[in-house]
Amino acid sequence: GARISLYIGVAVMSVSMIVGIALGLATAWYGGLFDVIIIRIMDLIVSIPSLVLAILIMAVLEPSLTNTIIAVTIVYLPRYVRLVRASALAELTKDYVTAAKVAGVRPLRLMLRTVFPNCAAPLIVQAALGISDAILEAAGLGFLGLGAQPPMPEWGTMLADSREFISAAPWIMMMPGLAILVTVLCINLVGDGL
Repeated sequence: GARISLYIGVAVMSVSMIVGIALGLATAWYGGLFDVIIIRIMDLIVSIPSLVLAILIMAVLEPSLTNTIIAVTIVYLPRYVRLVRASALAELTKDYVTAAKVAGVRPLRLMLRTVFPNCAAPLIVQAALGISDAILEAAGLGFLGLGAQPPMPEWGTMLADSREFISAAPWIMMMPGLAILVTVLCINLVGDGL
């Protein structure tokens, strides 16, 4: 189950980060009504508890691996949008950005080559921690029967399938649970180290 669960974590983090960087930089650059609309949508997503929102999205979509990735990506997207937006707004006020504007650097190049590299440090830490959060969210959906469907060996699905053996053979349920625990703990320690 490690391959599927880690794939979900990395895929969610990658898609959330790419879309979050694009939206965060765009809201910082354009501002105005566009900024207000995007940030209010992100506030709306954050206002709903993550598992409840993921369940709601999975109720609209059918349970599958791809739809699990989509649901968890939507849940964790505001983290990246808000982080990049805040960092980019702080960088846009600095002198080197003003000098680049005066030198005639185009907006896309300015945002991607000048501003974004200075926003990357907190984003890397958030991405490392985002993988473990996505694994936990996907395992929760899998446990409820809304994630990856059998026979796909995903840790949450494995936990759900082994519930009936809890009294006769508890080690069947312990193994996926320990795998989730150790993996999430290791990823969080790496993220804290970064």
